[in-house]
Amino acid sequence: MGEYVRYATWELEQKEYARYAFPCFQAFITLSLTRYRARSIFERGLNEDSQAITLWLAYIDAELKFRNINHARNLLNRAISVLPRVDKFWYKFVYMEETLSNIPAVRQLFERWMEWEPSEDAWQAYIKMERRYGEINRARAIYERFVQVHPSAVNYLKWARFEEENADADNVREVFSSAMDVFSGEFMDEKIFIAFARYETRLKEYERARTIYKYALDLLPRSKSQDLYQAYTTFEKQFGDRDGVEDVLIGKRRILYEEQVQENPKNYDAWFDYARLEEIAGDPDRVRAVYERAIAQIPPTQEKRHWRRYIYLWINYALYEEIENKDYDRTRQVYKEAINLIPHSSFTFAKLWLMAAQFEIRNMNLTAARKGLGEALGQCPKSKIFKGYIDMEMQLREFDRCRELYEKFLQHSPTNSYAWISYAGLEKLLDDVDRVRALYELAISNPRGLDIPEAVWKAYIDFEVEEGEYDRARSLYEKLLDKTDHVKVWISFAEFEVNIPEEENGAEEQVAERPISEATKVRGRAVFERGYRRMREHDVKEEVCRSVTLRTAANNRCVILLESWKQYESTYGDDKSLAHVENLMPQIVKKRRKLEDGGFEEYFDYLFKDGDEGNQKMLNLLKKAQEWRQKMQTQASGT
Repeated sequence: MGEYVRYATWELEQKEYARYAFPCFQAFITLSLTRYRARSIFERGLNEDSQAITLWLAYIDAELKFRNINHARNLLNRAISVLPRVDKFWYKFVYMEETLSNIPAVRQLFERWMEWEPSEDAWQAYIKMERRYGEINRARAIYERFVQVHPSAVNYLKWARFEEENADADNVREVFSSAMDVFSGEFMDEKIFIAFARYETRLKEYERARTIYKYALDLLPRSKSQDLYQAYTTFEKQFGDRDGVEDVLIGKRRILYEEQVQENPKNYDAWFDYARLEEIAGDPDRVRAVYERAIAQIPPTQEKRHWRRYIYLWINYALYEEIENKDYDRTRQVYKEAINLIPHSSFTFAKLWLMAAQFEIRNMNLTAARKGLGEALGQCPKSKIFKGYIDMEMQLREFDRCRELYEKFLQHSPTNSYAWISYAGLEKLLDDVDRVRALYELAISNPRGLDIPEAVWKAYIDFEVEEGEYDRARSLYEKLLDKTDHVKVWISFAEFEVNIPEEENGAEEQVAERPISEATKVRGRAVFERGYRRMREHDVKEEVCRSVTLRTAANNRCVILLESWKQYESTYGDDKSLAHVENLMPQIVKKRRKLEDGGFEEYFDYLFKDGDEGNQKMLNLLKKAQEWRQKMQTQASGT
């Protein structure tokens, strides 16, 4: 085809002419041989390939160049008939006819073209032609057909802009309404709503614009409404009030939380934030809907760690109904449903039982509160439930009920030191000293033992001291020392002895300011002496069979006792007693021990002067080494 085009172009450049006589006209007519030959070449090429677009265009341009309009019109008719999908022929045809001011022919050509449903640019060319000649109604009719053939948001926006330029508000709104009807469901486009709202804003119809924004935000998902939210936020900042701006922000957060809970329905933190957002918004129906959806996401397993966050959704729901909505029946129902949902055979939540009981008390329904806690103790007797129930009865001053609950508590958990101490504290509050002593005696003689025995012993001793029964307290210390040689017991015993007043009925202020007698000092010193001797006897007796670690720990206990004794003598003793304690202080030495992997490790140990024969030899050696060092230093200074 390129050769045909070049051949025909060459013929046109030759400019050969011939004169012919026609008898009928009795005249001579000059014909261009070059155009004749060129047409022949073009026609031969089209016979070879009628789909050759470049050949058609070259043929048409040649006729137009020599102003053969009819020939060009015929060629264009042939071209658009053979190749109706080639827009270049249509553009060239309508351009030629419009240049010749043949507007009816142009309109007819566009109509023929539009029957083939060409591209958007062709429709826009038709519309621009009608607008150039002021045919607004014709252009509007073309837009109606255009958006049916090419139903896109951009084309509807072009139509709306056309109607706005022609100052017809009703038609603009009708166009946007049609667009929203067409682009519904998953095909919705935020651009249409933004443009519609901005148009209403330009008309100062702010309520209409706000309604459009809210309607669109309710329909569109967050993934398709980023620009819409930004536009709405800007609109509210410009033309709205504080409440409007807050509504926009709440709406944005709402969609974000919706995406989070849809992605992971067991994301309880997202449910918390979502519910808190709706509480801020202040719509009870929305808040309840969120809580109902949240509590429907039951943990998949019966492990308490998976339920910890989930159960707080129920608690927050109940608190919201009670505090915000004042709907007490609904609150009671929420607590009931939550309690029924928990698998109490595996685990329970004491906080939920106690909060339900406290709610009933706030509503003056003491019977329901006691019934609920009684049910809790029957299904899952936990220490926290006992403590909460007892605390409630204490506040109500129902001491008999408290005694019953403490007895059940101790039957359920006889080793619970807190229960024994609290029970004794109740009896002390009621000033029943005999029952207090009986409880403490039962506790310390419990055959099952105690989880924190030192707390019970301390509470018992403190009680006797507060009662002024110092002999009983001393007897308790002796009893405790028969069970344990813990260094803290010896230190506490010594402090007890030194703090005993001379007159048992003295006032507390007088006891604090009284001078310490020599007899009291002697008693405290005797306790330290006994403690040190017992520890040393016990440690030396077992030192041979002990490991290095155990022996070091035992020595550490002796050192702690000696440090406390030394501080005691610094406060209450004299130089002689202080020197005695300092003489008992061990010497710190560095030693090596063999490890399991064959290596050696250095550690620090204590050498007591009253230790075994090995310790004495080591101390003597260290003493001689020190004397030799001093001697060498003296000789060096003399020279």
